[in-house]
Amino acid sequence: MLDVAEARALHDELPVMDLHADTPKLMDKLGYDLFARHATTPAPINFFGHVDVPRMRDGGLAAQFFGMWTAPVPRAGCAASIHDQLDALDAAAARNPAALARCRSRAEVEAAKAAGRIAALAGIEGAHALEGRVARVEEFARRGVRYIGLLHFSANDLGAPAKGLGRDDERGLTAFGREVIAEMNRCGVIVDLAHINRKGFFEALVASTTTPIVSHTGVAGVRRHWRNIDDEQIRAVAARGGVVGVIFAPRFLGADGIDAVCDHLEHIIRVGGEDVPALGSDYDGAVRPPRGLEDVAALPRLTAALLARGLARTAVKKLLGENALRVLADVPPAA
Repeated sequence: MLDVAEARALHDELPVMDLHADTPKLMDKLGYDLFARHATTPAPINFFGHVDVPRMRDGGLAAQFFGMWTAPVPRAGCAASIHDQLDALDAAAARNPAALARCRSRAEVEAAKAAGRIAALAGIEGAHALEGRVARVEEFARRGVRYIGLLHFSANDLGAPAKGLGRDDERGLTAFGREVIAEMNRCGVIVDLAHINRKGFFEALVASTTTPIVSHTGVAGVRRHWRNIDDEQIRAVAARGGVVGVIFAPRFLGADGIDAVCDHLEHIIRVGGEDVPALGSDYDGAVRPPRGLEDVAALPRLTAALLARGLARTAVKKLLGENALRVLADVPPAA
């Protein structure tokens, strides 16, 4: 039997962190109020509205990486859209600073946790948002962007996606992609390998000198799917001290329920070690979450399920947040 109360108490011991939620687009375009408690949408249409501060507190989530995404066509305007989403997140933190803190570093996340504030961090999903300009890396870094996903669902100046517009499994990282990664390394922006094709994945690891992440993905060792990374990719990230965030999406997990998320997390541990797994929900990202994880308030159920499987508390604490915090410390913000 799952002891959810015990699991929720474990969340109080560390800054639990999720590597990816797409809420800022809702805030920017729809005026979504991050401080209001929203009702959970019924399962068949539960694609948005998974995250808000009251439910984050219920679930014991201390730190959320908010992903900023843009449509790639037309490319002109993508950078402005990222700034709009950052503005929405900054405005929320300014409106209620006692509840929400914009953070960049591990120390800031830990300080927010100690003060009872939710830590809000920023990432970008898809480097088409740079609009072909390397200088935008520093521009976004100065606004607190901590990671950039090189690809999303379309090819761009850096390479090709695992699937989407312009997919090309033989196309690797471009010269511009290597230039962007070098600038990310300089500015202390973490390289996110979610969505990039396999060839580009390994070439980006060679090009980068800092610790990488895969912010939200499934693993092919549990579910063979174009969206999921394989064991060689897991080991390559592990060898660089990086982390792999598991997505909460039944179509990528291969089943609909908390156990499917546990299966992917445990596979990462078996292949890469307990320092590799993390949470990468993709809440608010047009993804219907699994049964039992309908919104962020449900996170203690996942923790309880992992503990019920016999996973050590030390390993559970690592995947809940300690692994992600380590990467924040390994790649400090420089801009």
